Amino acid sequence: MTPAADEAALAGFWGGGFEGADHVNARGDRLDLAAWQGHVDCLEGDHLRARAAGLTWVRESIGWRLAETAPGRWDLTRAGRIARSADSAGLQVAWTLWHYGIPPDLCLHDDRLIPRFAAFAAEVARTVGRASLQPPLFTPVNEIGFLAWAASQRGLLHAPDDGPDTADEGSRISGYAVKRRLVRAALAAMAAMREAEPRCRFLHVEPIVHVVAPSGQPELAPLAEQIRSWQWQTCDLLSGRAEPELGGHEGALDLIGLNHYHASQWEALTEQRLAWHLHDARRMPLSRLLAEAWQRYRRPLVLAETGHVGAGRAAWLDEVA
Repeated sequence: MTPAADEAALAGFWGGGFEGADHVNARGDRLDLAAWQGHVDCLEGDHLRARAAGLTWVRESIGWRLAETAPGRWDLTRAGRIARSADSAGLQVAWTLWHYGIPPDLCLHDDRLIPRFAAFAAEVARTVGRASLQPPLFTPVNEIGFLAWAASQRGLLHAPDDGPDTADEGSRISGYAVKRRLVRAALAAMAAMREAEPRCRFLHVEPIVHVVAPSGQPELAPLAEQIRSWQWQTCDLLSGRAEPELGGHEGALDLIGLNHYHASQWEALTEQRLAWHLHDARRMPLSRLLAEAWQRYRRPLVLAETGHVGAGRAAWLDEVA
C-alpha cells in the first residue's frame, strides 16, 4: 500500500470543512452536528458558497454511528447527497468515515469494533469511492489521538465507554491503549478499502499541540515534553515506527492532516492555555509545529482544521494564513 507521492491528492491549496462530530456525549445526547448546524439541509447553498470563496475541496463526515443502522447494515443516503451536491458545485470531497461516534452495541475499549469498522469502510469504498471519477480521499478515523484521550477521561463520552477511572488527569494521560486499538481499526479499514477500491487515498488527521512547564515551575519541563511527545504516537503506530507488530508500515502514511486551534497550546499540570491574543512568548509558531511534523514524517501535509469563535475569528485566521 504505497502512497502515490507524485500524484496530487487534493484539487487545490485552499480547502474547508463542515463539522461532523456524531458521538454520544456524557449526558447521552446523540450528536449529529452536521444536521444540527443546518448543513445537511443546506448542502447545495453551502457548497456553492464554499466554491465562490475560492475553495476547491471540503471535508465532509459520513459518520459510522449514523450510517450503521444495524450490525452489517448501512445507509449511505446522506453521503450520496453530499457527493452529488459537492460535484455540482465543483468541489472535491475529503471524506471522514468515523467522527468519534460508534454503533451503540460497541465500546471503544473492545476489540470487536475493529472488524466491524473494516466492514463498514469496505462498503463506503464500494459505494462512495467507486462513484468518484477521481481517486477518492478518505480519513478512516478522525483525530485518533484526541478520541483516545477523550475515551480515557470520565465525563466526556457516554457512560458505556467504561474506561479507567482517570478523573482530573487532564492531559497527563494519552489514552494509549485505546489509541493502539483505533490504529489497528484504521489499518484494517485501509486494507479493506484498498481491496474494494484500489484508487483510495488516505488523509490521517491528528491534533498538533505545544505544551510547556508552568511559569516558575521549570521542574515540570520533563512532564510537559512527555505530554507534547504523545502527539506523534498515532502516526508512529500507523507507520510501524512504534509497535510494528500492530501492522503499521510507512506506506500507511499517505497524507497527514494537522489540526491546530487557539487553545492547542497549554501548561502541563495547570492545563492553563497559552493565550495567543495576549502574545504569550511561550507559544510556538504554527510554522514551527508544521515543520516538526514534516521533518519527522516527510509526507505531504494539510492544515486540516482550525477555527475560532466570536470576535477573534478574523484575527486568528489572519494569523494562521
